[in-house]
Amino acid sequence: MTQRTEALKGTITPEMEEAARHEGIDPEVVRAGVAGGTIAIPKNAGKSLPQVRGVGKGLKTKINANIGSSPYHMDMAEEVEKLHAAVGSGADAVMDLSLGSEIIEIRREIIRQSPVMVGTVPIYQTAFELSSERRGITDMTIDDFLKTVRNQAEEGVDFMTIHSGVTLQSLSALEGQGRILDVVSRGGSFLVSWMKKNRRQSPLFEFYDEILDILAAHDVTISLGDGMRPGATADATDRAQITELVILGELAQRAWDKGVQVIIEGPGHVPLNMVEENIRLQKSLCQGAPFYVLGPLVTDCAAGHDHIAGAIGGALAAFFGADFLCYVTPAEHLRLPTVEHVVEGVMASKIAAHAADLAKGMQYARDREEAMARARKALDWEAQMSCCLDPDKARRLRESSEIGRDDVCTMCGEFCAIKCLQEVL
Repeated sequence: MTQRTEALKGTITPEMEEAARHEGIDPEVVRAGVAGGTIAIPKNAGKSLPQVRGVGKGLKTKINANIGSSPYHMDMAEEVEKLHAAVGSGADAVMDLSLGSEIIEIRREIIRQSPVMVGTVPIYQTAFELSSERRGITDMTIDDFLKTVRNQAEEGVDFMTIHSGVTLQSLSALEGQGRILDVVSRGGSFLVSWMKKNRRQSPLFEFYDEILDILAAHDVTISLGDGMRPGATADATDRAQITELVILGELAQRAWDKGVQVIIEGPGHVPLNMVEENIRLQKSLCQGAPFYVLGPLVTDCAAGHDHIAGAIGGALAAFFGADFLCYVTPAEHLRLPTVEHVVEGVMASKIAAHAADLAKGMQYARDREEAMARARKALDWEAQMSCCLDPDKARRLRESSEIGRDDVCTMCGEFCAIKCLQEVL
């Protein structure tokens, strides 16, 4: 049985209770959301998970951190350090996107040590293993892919990105309209290459039911990948992106019919004026399924500071209804991120998520804001630290102040507005 099949029967599972406890809401709200497809609880049925979280309508905005090695840099200890840095900074999930000869060992260790849900993109492993056998991705068979999905599900992966919406139809839309930057999704590029070489429908679409059967057996949530996402703001909301989104809505229904929980992935590079329409389109076409967005990045020109561009887009997206923010680090587009980059990326998304939840009127965010305001009025520095989204950095900055007084900071000193009014009022 999966969380969805249990929810449809009216059963409140321990996972639903834990997800509700984290949100401070009635478990029935979570059960109804899972039954309706507007909430997903990514958790593999074959393992325990210390921090069970729900993703979707009416819940706190969640944050994912991508980690993982590359063929040019493989260090398991570093990836485990990234895991703990991400979780310690507030990530609700991690995705292991590793490539290289240690891909299986790294993933297994991440799953073993992670207190939060773990996601993967199975086609990455399939592609690497084909390469190791001196075969290309265009030689992939559905059996190659299903083997990877089955093995990862048995190991305990909680959610998987599957690019089943990259089809001959969405490829035709891409080629018909044209793009500046074509396909930037790694998984999407694999499948476009496969279809062009083999001149037939993508096996991830053709054998979608077989994929779902494996996921259902382990209650792995499917994160329907946006292989046609725009990688440039100039390409945003074009025919290829929207054609794929229509297909993802249809695939979501097929997954729900088999008892599989669903998350929909979204762009990508989207200018500010298009963020709201992208969220509304997804929610309409995909019947309110949880929406998982990369950023979105609101400019292509922020390399080195893409975590800021992503936080701007993420705050807007979450306010308009996105449920799950995939962080972007300062290293995006430039290199494999370091542990420090991971922390910066999580914090940027954490600020975006909190700002959106505050704007949506979520009580937890309003309570934290009011507590900070009262702590500042009282010039209570320790209370201010406890209210910060990044208390460690705030404390380091405060302690670096050279004024030598506890009641003010080096910005205003004795001319502090709050201190002046304390003495008057």
